[in-house]
Amino acid sequence: MSAQRTQVVIVGGGQSGLAAGYHLRRHGVDFVILDAEATPGGAWQHTWDSLRLFSPAAYSSLPGRLMPAQPGETYPDAGHVVDYLADYEKRYELPVQHGVHVKAVRRDGDRLQVETDAANWSARAVISTTGTWSRPFIPAVPGRGAFTGTQLHTVGYRSPADFAGQRIIVVGGGNSGAQIAADLALGGIDMTWVTQRPPRFLADDIDGRVLFDVATARRRALDKGHTDTGGVASLGDIVAVPPVRAARDAGRLQARPMFTRLTATGIQWADGSRAEADTVIWCTGFRPALAHLAPLQLRGPRGHIATDGTLALGEPRLHLLGYGDWTGPASATLIGVGRPARDAARTIAQLLRE
Repeated sequence: MSAQRTQVVIVGGGQSGLAAGYHLRRHGVDFVILDAEATPGGAWQHTWDSLRLFSPAAYSSLPGRLMPAQPGETYPDAGHVVDYLADYEKRYELPVQHGVHVKAVRRDGDRLQVETDAANWSARAVISTTGTWSRPFIPAVPGRGAFTGTQLHTVGYRSPADFAGQRIIVVGGGNSGAQIAADLALGGIDMTWVTQRPPRFLADDIDGRVLFDVATARRRALDKGHTDTGGVASLGDIVAVPPVRAARDAGRLQARPMFTRLTATGIQWADGSRAEADTVIWCTGFRPALAHLAPLQLRGPRGHIATDGTLALGEPRLHLLGYGDWTGPASATLIGVGRPARDAARTIAQLLRE
C-alpha cells in the first residue's frame, strides 16, 4: 500500500492532539491528526455522568480559545468539554480524520511510517497523543477470578442508577475513586470504599488552577537543580470537588483499608472479616496507550518511553504529549497541555527546517 505523505502525523485527536495541531498550524507545518474516535471530544465522551472539571471554564482552556462558561455551573461537566473540543477542532479547521485506528509507527529511512486501518502515512515527525483512557489498569488481587459478581473499571461506570439495590465495592484512593464513591453514596447505594492508604483530601480551596501552578513550579525547580518539593503529590491525592465535599462532610466517605483477596461473593480483609458485594468497581488508574509505538523499541521501565520534555530520547522524530508529568507538567490536563504542545511544535518546526 502506498503511503500518503505529510510533514507531521499527530496520533490522537483529543485535547493534546488538538493543542499540538494548533501550534503546528502557527508554524505553517503541514500535518494530519488521526483519531480513533468516531466523533470529536476524545475520552471525555466516555466519562461518568456526574464528572466535573476541577477548575472553572476559563482555567480549563486550550491555547488560543477560552472555554466558555457553562450556564449554571462553576465547574463544567464532561458534555460541556466535548462541545468545547468539537468547536475548537472546527474553529481552527484542524485536519482531523476520525475513526482511524493507528496500528504501528515504524522507521522508514529518514521518515516515519504510520500504519492505520484506513491508509498508511509517511511523515518527517510524529506526535503521539493517545493518552491513557484506552488502557485501564486492574491490579492482580488474589481471588479476582473467583468473584462471581460483576467487575468493572472506572471506564465502565456511568451513574448510581445502574446499581440500584446492589452492594458495591469501590477500590481506589485517587480522584476517580473518591468521585465515584461519592456519586454512589449520595445516590443512596450501599457502597464500601477501600483504599491502599488513608485518603488524603486537598484543602477545599484548592482546584485545578492551583494544581497547575504547583506542578509547573515543581518542574521549574527541578530543571534548575533545586530540591524536589513533591509538587501536587505533597498536597494530597483528592481534589474536594463539591460532590466529594458533600459526601465527605455527611460522613459518607469513610474509607476502609485495602482487602487482601476477593471471595466468590465479596471481599476479605487480612483479619478475616468480610463484606458481601454484587459489583466491584476498580478505580485503579491507567497505563499509557503506546502499543502503536512498539516497533520503535523505545519503552523502558513501567512502560514509559524516556523523554526530554516531549522529545523521545531514542527517536528524535517522535514526541509524546499528554501522558502525564513525564511529558510536561500537568500535560494530561486541558490547561496544562498548551505549553508542552507549543514546545513540541517549535522543536518539530526547527527539525523540518534543518
